[in-house]
Amino acid sequence: MFMKPVEFRIDDGTVLRARPVTSADRERLAEGYRRLSEEARYHRFWTTAGELGSGMLARLTNADQKDHAVWGASDPAHPELPGVGAASYWRSKLDAEEAEFAVTVADDFRGRGLGTALLALMWRVGQRHGLTRMIANVMPENRRAIDWLRRCGAAAEWDGYKVILRWDLVEPGELPESRRSRILAGHLREFSGLLDLP
Repeated sequence: MFMKPVEFRIDDGTVLRARPVTSADRERLAEGYRRLSEEARYHRFWTTAGELGSGMLARLTNADQKDHAVWGASDPAHPELPGVGAASYWRSKLDAEEAEFAVTVADDFRGRGLGTALLALMWRVGQRHGLTRMIANVMPENRRAIDWLRRCGAAAEWDGYKVILRWDLVEPGELPESRRSRILAGHLREFSGLLDLP
């Protein structure tokens, strides 16, 4: 299955490129993980281990891009970097219209709008493959991520262990009004015309 890379601008105007992760990206992904701060590792992978395990690397680099999609973002102006972020979804085994979303952003790119762009990208890829809902599981102490995802229109609930954020994959005009939702809506419109998906 061929999917062309897409280019987009984040909040500060930087142009980035995203494409599906493949088995050829194994070392780039491992190096990107090594460069994350312990805080970033813990909030995304719920561990501070210095290396991604071989099982996780295999899962992330062998996604079918339909039931399990993984896309990585890079900075064309800095090809020496292994990557600046990645996002994924896993379709639920219990509900074929729902998937769990996750995102990782390199420390130097946090707070610059990359996470919102990657959320929009997974939103559109998921819609093309029949998803109507996404969830994200976030540690309760990760207030920054919870606040960001709520500003992107997610409803939040606490299950006694983690915060579960939920979206219906609506069209841009149906998102709640907030600055971050407007940016998400802009990316959704942009990606709807850029993705070359079957």
